[in-house]
Amino acid sequence: MATTAVIPASTAAPAAATAAALGEVEDEGLLASLFRDRFPEAQWRERPDVGRYLRELSGSGLERLRREPERLAEERAQLLQQTRDLAFANYKTFIRGAECTERIHRLFGDVEASLGRLLDRLPGFQQSCRNFVKEAEEISSNRRMNTLTLNRHTEVLEILEIPQLMDTCVRNSYYEEALELAAYVRRLERKYSSIPVIQGIVNEVRQSMQLMLSQLIQQLRTNIQLPACLRVIGFLRRMDIFTEAELRVKFLQARDAWLRSILTAISNDDPYFHITKTIEACRVHLFDIITQYRAIFSDEDPLLSPAMSEHTVNESAIFHGWVLQKVSQFLQVLETDLHRGVGGRLDSLLGQCMYFGLSFSRVGADFRGQLAPVFQKVTISTFQKAIQEAVEKFQDEMNSYTLIFAPAILGSSNLPAAVPVTQPGTLQPPMVLLDFPPLACFLNNILVAFNDLRLCCPIALAQDVTRALEDALAKVTKVILAFHRAEEAVFTNGELELFIQFCTVFLEDLVPYLNRCLQVLFPPAQIAQTLGIPPTQLSKYGNLGHVNISIVQEPLDFILPKKETVFCLDEKEPVPELTVPAPELPAEESSLEPVTPAFPDEGQEQVESAEPLQADVPSVST
Repeated sequence: MATTAVIPASTAAPAAATAAALGEVEDEGLLASLFRDRFPEAQWRERPDVGRYLRELSGSGLERLRREPERLAEERAQLLQQTRDLAFANYKTFIRGAECTERIHRLFGDVEASLGRLLDRLPGFQQSCRNFVKEAEEISSNRRMNTLTLNRHTEVLEILEIPQLMDTCVRNSYYEEALELAAYVRRLERKYSSIPVIQGIVNEVRQSMQLMLSQLIQQLRTNIQLPACLRVIGFLRRMDIFTEAELRVKFLQARDAWLRSILTAISNDDPYFHITKTIEACRVHLFDIITQYRAIFSDEDPLLSPAMSEHTVNESAIFHGWVLQKVSQFLQVLETDLHRGVGGRLDSLLGQCMYFGLSFSRVGADFRGQLAPVFQKVTISTFQKAIQEAVEKFQDEMNSYTLIFAPAILGSSNLPAAVPVTQPGTLQPPMVLLDFPPLACFLNNILVAFNDLRLCCPIALAQDVTRALEDALAKVTKVILAFHRAEEAVFTNGELELFIQFCTVFLEDLVPYLNRCLQVLFPPAQIAQTLGIPPTQLSKYGNLGHVNISIVQEPLDFILPKKETVFCLDEKEPVPELTVPAPELPAEESSLEPVTPAFPDEGQEQVESAEPLQADVPSVST
């Protein structure tokens, strides 16, 4: 008996599965080759029941295979009958099912169209959702900011009210608080310069600061005292707008504008009133401005250190230049008003100007030395004008003068019996001039000019006054010669003798008397002291304080009779014998009196003259 090998159970199951799988693969290949035309491979492979049926047929016998078509036909017929019966019995259900199917199909089409539209709109919806999320985040952020703002409402309100508070402080002159607000705003600008609200606040505060600057500068243009000046300059320095040099210039400009407004308000109708009020205003207010400047600004330290600039700013030049400008402007106004004419009050005006210059010496701006040329120029101009008018009046007198009466008779009939020709201690004009009205009028006009000159008589004008007087006497001489040429042909012996006496009185009485007047106005001792020379050497320097009689006499030599000449000890030149001047008397005793000429047949006529010319003439040496 043969031995049968036993396969372990652990290996039998996999082997059976493998054999079954191999059998299925073989059956499928066989079925695929048999029913290739009737059943596509894809169809029966997708339907498992077909594969099972085919496998079942492959395992059936021949008899069964013969009966299988009949059985399938009968089963088909039964199924058809059952289907008919089912359709007949449930036709309503089938109709409703078809309708439902159709409606479902239609609804599915609508759903598909709606779904397509939905898919088309999904990208926009997604973008809208993103925007919504972003806006929601912004709203949330704004809400958080609003919440924070609400919590900090008091602090934010204080910051927003800074411009209004700044404007209120400036308009009410609370400059200390305004400067504190400005400093706080500058700190805010440094920290939050990118915030528009902060920038708006900064701009408004800057406008208020500009208004504050204008107000402070305007205060300097008013009658402000030193404490207020110190406070205003302190505010300007804290504003940090100007450098130190610019601040000095601004201060001087503002105070100068105020001073000009005061000077402009002075009436300009009367030159004397205008210049006296100008002197008073300048002396008081200009001195106050200088005092304020020196109290506020120090000229000891340079404005810029050498490390900051190659050239140190000379701060004292700013102040000194301004003071020089003010002094120059005052001198121009003084010269203008003096040329317009101040009458006989030149001495009073000179005293006020000298006091004005003396008061400025306390601040190192003594300008009295510049006053002398101005007064000298005006004085000599006025004197020359008066002398010219005297010459013109003399010429008019000579044009209508006739030699018909003897001088001796005229002189004896008009001389006062109680008054001597010369009184001791006085510069009495020669009374013989009364016999010749043109000479008397000429002397009167010269004495009026001397009286005006006495008010302001600088020693420096001695030469100019002497030269002007010599020129006038030369013109008088020419007028006399012109009269002689015009009347010489018709002169009678009496008229010729009278004309010779006319010339003699002119040379021997009038001219020496004018020399004595010049010596009273310009004492030789004072001239010599000014020049620093002995009085005996004064004649070496020309005709200072006396007229050269020989120059005046020379054109008339051919008319006058020849006389024995003598030497004048003072002039050291031969001249006709003239009346010797009286010795000098004390200044308070000697005086010059105007001449009162008498005209024949018309009674004694008074000639207009000024007050007597005293010997104690005020003088200014230069």
